[in-house]
Amino acid sequence: MLSYQHIYHAGNLADVQKHALLCDMLAYLTVKDKPLSYFETHAGRGLYSLEAAEAVKTGEASAGIDAVEALGWFDPDHPYAQALQAVRDQHGARSYPGSPLLARQMLRDQDRMSLAELHPQEHAALDDLFPRRRANVVKQDGYQMVMERTPPEPRRGLLLIDPAYEVKSEYEAIPAFVAKLHRKWNVGVIAIWYPLLTTGAHKPMLQALEALELPKVLRHEVRFGPAREGHRMIGSGMFVVNTPFGTEAAAKRLSGLFKSLK
Repeated sequence: MLSYQHIYHAGNLADVQKHALLCDMLAYLTVKDKPLSYFETHAGRGLYSLEAAEAVKTGEASAGIDAVEALGWFDPDHPYAQALQAVRDQHGARSYPGSPLLARQMLRDQDRMSLAELHPQEHAALDDLFPRRRANVVKQDGYQMVMERTPPEPRRGLLLIDPAYEVKSEYEAIPAFVAKLHRKWNVGVIAIWYPLLTTGAHKPMLQALEALELPKVLRHEVRFGPAREGHRMIGSGMFVVNTPFGTEAAAKRLSGLFKSLK
């Protein structure tokens, strides 16, 4: 199923949690003068306009990134704030970067980036956004792409798994994929985003992931009100394997900020 388009949700509170933690992790990983590999299984188009009709229609960015910046959640020297500003300087004040473009701001010339996206329009936009020297963009199943390219060279690196969860099988497939991938690439940071749903559909996946007893696991969840009446998402989660140093402290700070929301 390829109906999901993130433009309706770009910059929402789930993005704030996911992207802030992603930038914190990449900031730590890029301190060492050693190259790393970066992967995404569901990259999207990479850049969104918060003035687009789709974004304005849902109002999720207004309740998300716009609201938290007005509250001063992120100082100008925070990695997330720095990456956001760099994108705005290049693409306009009402632009919002998806995770691939945020990551590209954090990565260095020596690092390698591989992005998978199956949706035809989203893939075309992503491919236009990234010159070949900046990222390898493929129209391919993201899980297959990662398996084909791991263990990577360089071996240090991070994978973001960020599906739309349009079908129930996504929840069931991720734990088996992570177990297999970790056996191939035991040093890789694996970051999985998931929605907290009123249906509880995410809970069996998390139970299966925790049963794997993977190293240095962080499970971070934040809660917020539904975007509109009847909306099933009431929070956002990140499950991280081989969690980089400092990420737990960053997650704890985020938890406090989200709890302060009215």
